[in-house]
Amino acid sequence: MRAFLVERYGREAGLRAGEVPDPEVGANDVLIRVRAASINPLDRMIRDGEMKTILPYKVPFILGNDLAGVVIAVGRAVTRFAVGDEVYARPDKDRIGTFAELIAVHQDDVAIKPSTLTMEEAASLPLVALTSWQVLVERAHLQPGQKVLIHAGSGGLGTIAIQLAKHLGAHVATTTSTANVDLVKSLGADVVVDYRKQAFETVLHDYDLVLDSLGGETLSKSLDVLKPGGEVISVAGPPDAAFGRELGANPVVRLVMSALSFRIRRRARRRRVTYSFLFMKAGGDQLRELTPLVDAGTIRPVVDTVFPFDATREALEYVEAGRAKAGKVVVRMT
Repeated sequence: MRAFLVERYGREAGLRAGEVPDPEVGANDVLIRVRAASINPLDRMIRDGEMKTILPYKVPFILGNDLAGVVIAVGRAVTRFAVGDEVYARPDKDRIGTFAELIAVHQDDVAIKPSTLTMEEAASLPLVALTSWQVLVERAHLQPGQKVLIHAGSGGLGTIAIQLAKHLGAHVATTTSTANVDLVKSLGADVVVDYRKQAFETVLHDYDLVLDSLGGETLSKSLDVLKPGGEVISVAGPPDAAFGRELGANPVVRLVMSALSFRIRRRARRRRVTYSFLFMKAGGDQLRELTPLVDAGTIRPVVDTVFPFDATREALEYVEAGRAKAGKVVVRMT
C-alpha cells in the first residue's frame, strides 16, 4: 500500500511517499480503507522529534493521527463492526499511521461515522473532538453557567471546543484574529477577543477554566484571567508529573516532567489556581458520545482546505506555514 513515512526525525527530512506492506490485522482489530485523514499540529511535532520522550517511535514509521474510512476486514474477536461500515477514529498513540491507504485499528478506538458528514468532514474531527471532550467533560467537569476561555477559537481544536462548551451550558470566551471574529461568534462564542487589537488578560476576569492550546506566554497570562480555584488545562504547555504517571514513565522521566512544569505550577499556586497538562487519548466510546451531537448539528466540523493524498506533504507544510484560515486541513484518498 501507499503511505507517507518519517524515515528520520527533523523538518529537513520531512515525509516520504513510499510502498509498505499492508497492515497485519489482530484479533480485536478492524482493517480500514482510509478515505480521508486530517492534519494536526501533533503531526509536525512527531515528525520533528519534539515528542520523542513521550512517543518514542522507531523510524521508519507512518505519520497521521485522524481518519475516516470503510471497514474492509475484521479480526476474529471483533464484535462491534462489520465489513462495509463507515467509521472514523483517532488510533491509539502507539498505533498511528493514518497517512496511508490502509490501517488496522483496535475496535475500542473506532466509532461509526456520523451519517450527516462527508468522509473529509468526519476525518477532521476525532483528535480535536476527543481532546475537547477530555478537557471539558472528563477533566474539568464543566457545568452550566461556568465561564471558560478557549484560546485560538478558529483553530481545529478551538472550533470544536467552543461548540461543545456551549452545549454544556458554559459562558464561552475565545481569542482569534480579526478575520475570524464572525466565524467564532457563529460557533457560539459569547465574548470574542481580537488578539490583534486587545490583550485578553486585560479584558477577561473571574473565569473558571482556560483551555490552552498555545503554551508559552499565552499560557502564563492565562492564569491572570482565572478566579481563585480556577484551572488551566493545557495541551501545549509543559507536561507535569501526573501526566508522567499516567503515561507509565520511569521515575527519571517523571522528575524531568515535573521540573519542566515547575515554574508554571508555582505561579498557579501563588494565584490560588491550578495547572495541568493533557495529552488526549484514543477512545471509541467517547466518539460515540459525540456522534449524536454531530448528527444533530450541535457540533459541526470546520474544514479549511482539502488536499489530494499525493499532496500530503504539501498539506502538512500548508498547516505548518500558518496558511490555514480556520478549522482543519484534510487529505482525501483518490
